[in-house]
Amino acid sequence: MEYPQPVADLIHELKALPAIGPRSAERIALWLLLDKRRNPISLAESLVECEKQIGFCSQCGFFAARDQDCEICLSEKRKDNAICVVEKASDVIALERSGAFKGKYHCLGGVLSPLDGIHPEDLKIESLLTRVDALPEGGEVILAIGVNIEGEATSSYLEDLLKEKQVAVTRLARGLPVGANLEFADQLTLTRAFEGRVS
Repeated sequence: MEYPQPVADLIHELKALPAIGPRSAERIALWLLLDKRRNPISLAESLVECEKQIGFCSQCGFFAARDQDCEICLSEKRKDNAICVVEKASDVIALERSGAFKGKYHCLGGVLSPLDGIHPEDLKIESLLTRVDALPEGGEVILAIGVNIEGEATSSYLEDLLKEKQVAVTRLARGLPVGANLEFADQLTLTRAFEGRVS
């Protein structure tokens, strides 16, 4: 016995979401159909509104109202001498919540991954170089890209491109997270922690 076609279609769409397998997709679909707390119409309307109204900033690539620049790029309170380069728009949210950075951002739209068919021309690297050229003297580019193989390759590639520019290029420090035990840390994390030690 199979589900009616609309339910099967819903399960199929949910399976396409990241970290949702077939069983989870089925459970979510059934919850949306059966639970008294559900509100599938509201969920659908929210998705449609996001699709209609949300786009990406033409300058940095962060979320913005469609065909407009984001609040960060438009803000006169942000520093114009630093650009923090991140992989994707959601990374900006994490950095903004920390309150540690007061400059502007640049979202690459991914990381280099030749095995997945993602090459430099697939990322927003040209627009980054244009923005770097406009930085004032003494400007800084901070590479805040993930510490996996693809992220390291992307950071190294960008470092090579930015060597010729008149800006400082830095990376976020790496090491042990707060509350971590040494016995559970991997070798690379421990090595980075030693390299980044401070007095």
